[in-house]
Formats: sequence, structure tokens, C-alpha cells
Amino acid sequence: MDKINILGVNISNTTMVKALEKAEEFLKTESFDYIFTPNSEIIMSASEDKAFCDIINTASMLTADGIGVIYASRILNSPLPERVAGFDLTVRLLESIAKSGKTAYFFGGAPGVADEAKEKLEKKYPEIKIVGTANGFFDEKKEKEIIQEINDLKPDLLLVCLGCPKQEKWIYNHKDELSCCLAMGVGGTLDVIAGKAKRAPDIFIKFGLEWFYRLIKQPTRFVRMLALPKFLLKVIGYKFSQKKGN
Repeated sequence: MDKINILGVNISNTTMVKALEKAEEFLKTESFDYIFTPNSEIIMSASEDKAFCDIINTASMLTADGIGVIYASRILNSPLPERVAGFDLTVRLLESIAKSGKTAYFFGGAPGVADEAKEKLEKKYPEIKIVGTANGFFDEKKEKEIIQEINDLKPDLLLVCLGCPKQEKWIYNHKDELSCCLAMGVGGTLDVIAGKAKRAPDIFIKFGLEWFYRLIKQPTRFVRMLALPKFLLKVIGYKFSQKKGN
């Protein structure tokens, strides 16, 4: 799979359909693969933290989660075909494993969130096999117990929803001791599935205006929203620095 370098982060040049096919392939192998879904904020963090950037780039696949990443790829004259949001990819993959008989484990969120997500999915897909859950609040002892449970249950798919950069670092740090086929770091996905958080209406998502919907709902996010133009300005600067380097 081709990669597009955005501020040092190698985003997979893929569509939703191809990303889902690749994730399904990972579930059929005996090796351990993992997927991260960086948005513009995550890429900015990685560009300012080489160690984190190196961790991000070890992933088997990196999908463009936010519209800012798509804009950045266009600025760099290497346009990505479409946004491949972590939530959407996860939901499609869960639908797929419900049909294939593969198993999943949910790790993350506040106490009770993973369990509620499990219950809602089991109602929607009676055939789905979610073999275990654990919340995202743990100490060193509890963490060992969670890892042991995951390894005992051997799920095909492990969803790690601890927020960035904790989830990416957690998957990377434990990649050699986890008994599963595929791990995905997908932030607030369990909260949305459980009904604790809401996504923007489809029309906003379709036109890349999910950020605008969030701003309307939470005006206090304005300062945080300034991260997007800052990110795009940095990409423009990166583009010209690359030209000078050549």
C-alpha cells in the first residue's frame, strides 16, 4: 500500500473499501498487525515528537481520519482519495466479523462504556462474538490482568480506545505480548457505539464539516479548532522546505 508523507507521518493511500479489505486480511493471518487512524491533531503531535512519530509509523496501516489530513495531502500534491475515519472503519469491520464468526475484545472508555457498546452491538448483530471487555482505568496490576485476559481469550480483533497518544503507545509497547490478530487504536469509538457521544449528522460528515458541527454544538471548542489552520500552515511550510531541499 502506497504511503503519503504528511509532516513525517506516512498515511496509507487508500479508500474505505480497500482499507476494510486490508483489515479483513489482517484478521486472517497469524501475525500481529495494528491500525492507527491519525487526524490533523495527531499528526501535529507526531511532527513535534519524533519518538511518537516513529511509533505511529510502525503501524500496519495508517488511515486519514480527519478532513484536515485530506486537505494537507492536496496541498502536498499527493491527494488522498478520501477520508477513512476510524469510527467508520471500525463499524464496518465489526459488521464483517459478525458475519465471519471472528471474535472481538473491547478495551477502553469509562467504566461501563465497553459493556454498553457490547450490549448494543449484540442486539443489532445477534451473531457477533464479543468475548470480553475492560475499561480504560487501570493501574499496573490491573493492566497485567487485562493483558492476561486478552491472551486467554485470543480475540481476532482488539479495539483499544484510550485516546491519543496513550492508545498508540499502549499497542506499540505491548505488541510482542498480545495474542490477537489485529489491534486498532480508535479513540472515542466505544463511546459513540454505547450512545455516550454523538457524531455529526451525515450531511456534515459527507461535506467534511464535522468540525463545524462540533463548533456549533460546543462554541468553547473555538480555540481548539484553531489547530486546523495551524496544521495546514505548517504543511504549507513543510512543502516549501521540501522544495528548497531539492
